[in-house]
Amino acid sequence: MDDIYIIGVAMTRFGKHLDRSLKSLVAEAVSGALSDAGAQISDVDAAIFANSTQGIMENQHAVRGQMVLRPMGFAEIPILNVENACAGGSTALHQAVAMVRGGMAEVALAVGAEKMHGPDKLKSSAIFEGAWDVHEASAIVDRLSSIGEGVEPPEGTAPGVKSPFMELYASFTRGHMRTFGTTQEQIAAVASKNHHHSTMNPLAQFQTDFSIAEVLAAPVISWPLTLPMCSPISDGAAAALICSKSVLSRFADAHPIRLLATALTSGSDREWKDFGGHLCRKAAEKAYAQAGIGPSDVSVAEVHDASAFAEIVQLENLGLCEAGQGGWMSARGETRIGGRVPVNPSGGLESKGHPISASGLGQIYELVTQLRGRAGARQVDGARIAVAENGGGFHGVEEAAAVVTILGA
Repeated sequence: MDDIYIIGVAMTRFGKHLDRSLKSLVAEAVSGALSDAGAQISDVDAAIFANSTQGIMENQHAVRGQMVLRPMGFAEIPILNVENACAGGSTALHQAVAMVRGGMAEVALAVGAEKMHGPDKLKSSAIFEGAWDVHEASAIVDRLSSIGEGVEPPEGTAPGVKSPFMELYASFTRGHMRTFGTTQEQIAAVASKNHHHSTMNPLAQFQTDFSIAEVLAAPVISWPLTLPMCSPISDGAAAALICSKSVLSRFADAHPIRLLATALTSGSDREWKDFGGHLCRKAAEKAYAQAGIGPSDVSVAEVHDASAFAEIVQLENLGLCEAGQGGWMSARGETRIGGRVPVNPSGGLESKGHPISASGLGQIYELVTQLRGRAGARQVDGARIAVAENGGGFHGVEEAAAVVTILGA
């Protein structure tokens, strides 16, 4: 692979920003990334913009990137629009790398942004209705719900809150519990760890510590998932500026981080118990091969924990532990800052927030910050190799799309 460098990163605080527009969030993230690199708008040869929700929220169904970037002064250059559900931000970065590597740009900008909160709460709820095959929705729910059969909540457990995606995550969780013996306490350990990490992240949506007992005692969303185990709806934006090695010298004030690999995959028609065929595992294998490293080389990771259970699965998919061992790895504290492989030092989606298309680039912001040694109280000592996993949508028995990115100091 040709040498590609990330020279600038930035993100807004993720959260509920009723008083801000999508354009203002994008402007903050893009301006921050340019400033971080010591670059100007005129340095950017191409921009890729990821967004999934503005068609629903604002009726901006097309040319979203052109609409939000033009007011900043981006004109004439290629502006591409990417929609890949929750994997949109990392897909934008993947496409930016492809453009630089293909010689169509020397400097490219990847941006992800969402405005998911608004006065009409029905629109916010409708965001999640199109991230699977809408023509087969009932069949999908029936098939995926069957994965969790045979594992029932304790008697007297509250019925939970109606959340179709979290109900599916809960079904996957119960299937993992039945197959590997994963426990609700182990899942709570993941959530507790991530909420603790978020107390050290000023850009996180939530910055409240939760003990394992408090996570378990919280309101049930869909058993075994409680509220602190689930990611919220969020507004926010994140951006990354990349360049080829040939022009790196133009950015003397940058602190470049090498992009070692990026692998984008879609799912297959595997059976749920074919854990080795998971699309995120396939993406990880491709990324490790590109980077010429293995899981044992990883210093720090950011994974797509839309629920705390998802982090457990991604530990396994990334090869950081064997299949079925993610819960035990988490309970032993190996994924905490100071542990064997710190995971989601940012606080993860559960507490940092999850503005769908911004989340993947938010991971990149965190990992670049870690590799630069600038993460403050949440800094992972000796971070040299970082991996991000970002998935989106549902298809078959897994995500519809996934990207694994590897960075090196």
